[in-house]
Amino acid sequence: MAAGELEGSKPLNGLLNALAQDTFHGHPGITEELLRSQLYPEVPPEEFRPFLAKMRGILKSIASADMDFNQLEAFLTAQTKKQGGITSDQAAVISKFWKSHKTKIRESLMNQSRWNSGLRGLSWRVDGKSQSRHSAQIHTPVAIIELELGKYGQESEFLCLEFDEVKVNQILKTLSEVEASISTLISQPN
Repeated sequence: MAAGELEGSKPLNGLLNALAQDTFHGHPGITEELLRSQLYPEVPPEEFRPFLAKMRGILKSIASADMDFNQLEAFLTAQTKKQGGITSDQAAVISKFWKSHKTKIRESLMNQSRWNSGLRGLSWRVDGKSQSRHSAQIHTPVAIIELELGKYGQESEFLCLEFDEVKVNQILKTLSEVEASISTLISQPN
């Protein structure tokens, strides 16, 4: 394979984007043949396959270690010095790619690793009660909280909670106790 064939920054950036979509963001269907034909049409399949595997491995290593930029530079420098490693131009493209995609890839990995539902959204409001069995309770303030819960790749579920003034005060008291406990734990010497 000619040295320049795998050197271009645009095809490599496209390859890294496609690998990230396939590996981390759950967009399957990106095949080796598609990548080769679209990004590296001059490279024969038997030469493209090891290059693709190398780039996939490098990207997975960077993501699984959640490398900061100092770790990334050290890792890529080691990869450029390794026999059969990458070129310094490829390292620069990988570094630029990671700097712009790190947050999204990390969020995707975190979402995929959760077993339980997570909080996706929260909204709240205070209303005045307009109907009640007891006329004394009409026009009393009511806190309404709506929680959006869900797992990665699944539809959200909504939970609607209604609290009167007494329940709100109980929750605030409990939250204050939790805050005090956390403050105590943080301020304790190790």
